[in-house]
Amino acid sequence: MTTAPSGTAPAAEGVGPLLRAWREQRRISQLELALRADSSARHISFIETGRSRPSEEMVLRLAEHLDVPVRERNALLLAAGYAPRFPHTPLDDPALEVLRDGIERLIGGFEPYPALVVDAMYDVVAANRGVTMLFDGISPALLEPPLNAVRLTLHPQGLAPRILNLRQWRGHLLEQMERQIALRRSAPLRALYEEVAAFPVPEADGGIAEEPQGPVAYFALPMLLEHEGRTLSFVSSISTFNTPMDVTVAELAVETLLPADPATAKYLQSRLS
Repeated sequence: MTTAPSGTAPAAEGVGPLLRAWREQRRISQLELALRADSSARHISFIETGRSRPSEEMVLRLAEHLDVPVRERNALLLAAGYAPRFPHTPLDDPALEVLRDGIERLIGGFEPYPALVVDAMYDVVAANRGVTMLFDGISPALLEPPLNAVRLTLHPQGLAPRILNLRQWRGHLLEQMERQIALRRSAPLRALYEEVAAFPVPEADGGIAEEPQGPVAYFALPMLLEHEGRTLSFVSSISTFNTPMDVTVAELAVETLLPADPATAKYLQSRLS
């Protein structure tokens, strides 16, 4: 598994400036953070300016209330002079065998509908047959490991030419990446965003007007995908692990593609039954 290197400033800056940067990014005042963390604005100010060294417990408490990603909590601890609290276990490590088995059962049980698991860089670490069925016509170079879900979706030699509402779906993906960049402050993720955002986009695409015949009350933005002469319609759902205690686990996301209309569900069931 490939995980995103941290984009956080070096620990040499000290924990105070790092905490201040996270607080300002979250648009929280010193007083509000103090109230959340059962502290005082004066103490928060002293920590940020380096006049006071926070305890290990305080660093973790502030990180929790600032919604700092697990990987970056380790960076805050190091900057404060403490050992990292959260391990970074490779996904193929024997210690995560139960997790790997659970992931495989989860996405396998979702068949015939597509489901995949990605890491912090949107590299695919597991996928079911519903996903691989959609790979017809994709450039072999894009399918070489590490297979990247965003690059594969938006690349002109990937799924992009077959996505009928490409402009809308592209906008959705780029906004999702922007939120992750703001959350994680990852330079590699920013580089991936700039790469895929630069992919050419057709002057016009089918848009929602090119739906399957018949009225459909979409409950979320669908991805309309041409597949073997049919228009398949999917809506995406993303889930993560609750209260992760490992960097690897914290950065995994399970994405499932639900059929957005009866015709898509029937077609998938006939293909992978």
